[in-house]
Amino acid sequence: MSLSASSPPPRLAVVGIPSNRRVGLFQDAVRAAGLPAARTVSWLEVLRGEAAFLPGETVRVDSPGEDAEVDHLLRGAGDPTRVEGSGRWYARFTSAVREVARAAEAVGAVLLDGPRDIAVMFDKRLCHGVLDAAGVPVPDSPTSGPDAAPVRGWSDVRALMADHRMPRVFLKPAHGSSASGVIALETAGPARIRASTSVERDVKGRLFNSLRVCRLTTEGEVAALVDALAPDGLHIERWLPKASQRGRAADLRVVVVGGRATHAVVRTSRSPMTNLHLGGARGDLDGVRAAVEAAGGSWRAALAVCERAAACFPDTLSVGVDLLPSTGWRRFAVGEVNAFGDLLPRLTGLPGSGAEGLDTYGAQIAAVLARPPHGGRAAGDRRGPGSTDNDHARNDRAIDTL
Repeated sequence: MSLSASSPPPRLAVVGIPSNRRVGLFQDAVRAAGLPAARTVSWLEVLRGEAAFLPGETVRVDSPGEDAEVDHLLRGAGDPTRVEGSGRWYARFTSAVREVARAAEAVGAVLLDGPRDIAVMFDKRLCHGVLDAAGVPVPDSPTSGPDAAPVRGWSDVRALMADHRMPRVFLKPAHGSSASGVIALETAGPARIRASTSVERDVKGRLFNSLRVCRLTTEGEVAALVDALAPDGLHIERWLPKASQRGRAADLRVVVVGGRATHAVVRTSRSPMTNLHLGGARGDLDGVRAAVEAAGGSWRAALAVCERAAACFPDTLSVGVDLLPSTGWRRFAVGEVNAFGDLLPRLTGLPGSGAEGLDTYGAQIAAVLARPPHGGRAAGDRRGPGSTDNDHARNDRAIDTL
């Protein structure tokens, strides 16, 4: 990947945590492309109202995570391992992203990440609704979309599971990430219940993220946890039986850049959560492709599902799609779409993706260099396949009232 001598180099800026590895990996990709270093605008500057952009800059918005001071400003909690406060975090974060967009637009800078896209991706209820409306296969959910009834506590969860005949569900904080607050819940009649979660409660009842998955086996324990999580918003999805690899449950993170699936990693685990920080391990991607083809499926079709999901967020250059393979490896559903789902160090592009030899950040730089002037898309065009102006109007109203 190299810059054409006839093209002026784009002036890049990145909004992020300056010392974070995400920004470092992005800067590595910028240098590898022969471009001047990206100007870094810190999230602290944004949150203090001090961020400024330069005319003509191309601006990447990156994660505000892994910084205690930024987390405190967004969430209000003194300990970044706390689970509570995700609703407050979401409101302040999306407000800050809108401020970034306004500041960029005021000087003619171009964003690589749409503020409305980010707001929808960081609300699992809205994201699920957008994907479902576009015909993307997703797990069934009674809390999907902007018009779904809120979940106020355990009694609502119990009622929704019964009404929708869902004895096994994933219960997720609406604005969580990295499995924070997620509960994999199984019921068998009124007296039998089992839940897996990485949330721990201290003696004062406060919730903390742990690096281990624990089991809850009484309704009282589960009810207390759900009631504590509910004020920040909850999303319920049917628990789909996953395919396995070497006796471990498996799913995939697929990165889509510029509308094309460029990178994929298999995540496996003996627990319901496959996140690598919770004991999950990378699986064998070649083995997955072989299993899909042997089952009469199509690996290309599986990647196309991820590309359809990404197309629902047309103002965002790159997203990470959580792809859930069903038992037997023939069908796939999308669990989530992540605005900052590209942190896959040392992983190079899929064969035939156009990103061979590039990591996820290098693929994004290549896509920026290949873009027509001004990104080739009107800033207000947020329609994905299968979506309508009414869909986006409802989502916009939901975002504005959260």
